Amino acid sequence: MPMELTQSRIQKIWLPNDNRPALPRRSCGPQLANSPTVIVMVGLPARGKTYISKKLTRYLNWIGVPTKVFNVGEYRREAVKHYSSYDFFRPDNEEAMKVRRQCAMAALRDVKLYLTEEAGQIAVFDATNTTRERRGMILNFAKENGFKVFFIESVCNDPNVVATNVMEVKLSSPDYRDCNSTDAMEDFMKRINCYQASYQPLDPDDYDRELSLIKVIDVGRRFLVNRVQDHIQSRIVYYLMNIHVQPRTIYLCRHGESEFNLKGRIGGDSGLSNRGKKFAVALNKFVEEQNLKDLKVWTSQLKRTIQTAEALQLPYEQWKALNEIDAGVCEEMTYEEIREQHPEEFALRDQDKYYYRYPSGESYQDLVQRLEPVIMELERQENVLVICHQAVMRCLLAYFLDKSADEMPYLKCPLHTVLKLTPVAYGCRVESISLNIEAVNTHRDRPEEAKKGPNPLMRRNSVTPLASPEPTKKPRINSFEEHVAVSSALPGCVPQEVPTQMPGQPLLGKACLRPVCHFLKVFSLLIFPRT
Repeated sequence: MPMELTQSRIQKIWLPNDNRPALPRRSCGPQLANSPTVIVMVGLPARGKTYISKKLTRYLNWIGVPTKVFNVGEYRREAVKHYSSYDFFRPDNEEAMKVRRQCAMAALRDVKLYLTEEAGQIAVFDATNTTRERRGMILNFAKENGFKVFFIESVCNDPNVVATNVMEVKLSSPDYRDCNSTDAMEDFMKRINCYQASYQPLDPDDYDRELSLIKVIDVGRRFLVNRVQDHIQSRIVYYLMNIHVQPRTIYLCRHGESEFNLKGRIGGDSGLSNRGKKFAVALNKFVEEQNLKDLKVWTSQLKRTIQTAEALQLPYEQWKALNEIDAGVCEEMTYEEIREQHPEEFALRDQDKYYYRYPSGESYQDLVQRLEPVIMELERQENVLVICHQAVMRCLLAYFLDKSADEMPYLKCPLHTVLKLTPVAYGCRVESISLNIEAVNTHRDRPEEAKKGPNPLMRRNSVTPLASPEPTKKPRINSFEEHVAVSSALPGCVPQEVPTQMPGQPLLGKACLRPVCHFLKVFSLLIFPRT
């Protein structure tokens, strides 16, 4: 018999009316279309695997797919507090090989926990995984637990790209903190050689023809895709084919203050106020001072963003996807009017602002889906100025700054302020620039009763969670230092336990690097010796 359904007041979606518990995930058996997936990174060190892992994870969490990176290097640093030299990575170092294998197994145990008990949907297993033996172990693990597997191999033979990655990221890792940069470079090159000796690339034409995989060659110059299994894997492939690593700057700002802003009304299609027009003139001056080559300007299709762009005297492109969130029956109303005429809706939105959907309108969750093509195109472009709206700007900013769905609706995006975003190695640097034109404050803080923290909206056989929160960090493995033969420390290095890099810290830490050309020369001699 058809069961009764109840409509969720917040999301306006239909849910079963019974209280039966969710079905447990089976450890084996047929895979569902949305079975948890393990993404397995493959490639030599300094090929951008961690860059891809973190960027892809940020994208998947933003679109609502709970994803987490499990970096085996971090497990190794927990187990071996004092890194000494590349000898640890030699294939004939049996004790070290034992430690590395146990670290990989510890990471896989956490992968299982995340996908089966913590509502995770995708786990990114970030390691070199350069041998068929190691990849076979991961495949067996996935089969036993009913997980899908998708391999991402990063192949790069351009010495300049690899050297740049080593200098910008690897030399500032905890392994080389307070270490002479020249010796650190030499040690890392030898570490790469240790992996190169046993490296078995993915072979989609023969040995690995049954595997689902993508090979990213020379930072996106070429791609090879094999056996994509489902929708989420196709989205991953599409995303990876759109990103690039070229230096660029993205500018985000709202339109100038509008007539409706002055009246406290939301939505609508009003024009600029007098102060809004002054902002448009100031924005034009700001853009000229930036002296950007081939700047692209994007607006929504609403009057206030177009009026703002017209003052720039530059070509601009209108995107319907950049239109402000649709407030449905509440369009063109003040918050006081909404509270009086729709008191229940007003309270429900304060209760869960990300998932709340206006009657006949949109939610922030809907807005994220609408903005996905904009993000894809932003990833393809170089310098772009996006003139948009408050909710839209919050969604875009949440993507670049890796903010959770719970934080997104409360990000501060004031009028007459430009946010300058500069992508860096593992994230994005943001600079807020006020153009000193007064405007009303349209920001509403999170109500006190809504500060208790997010709770996933559960359905009987599924979950619609917020962006996956980072659980409290706990010891994942015991120290294996007693198993490791201590080798000589690098000249100029002081072995010590060093915390991992925190967001906002300089990528190079205290390392003092010599001119780039010198390192390129050293790198070329080490990796591509003359014959």
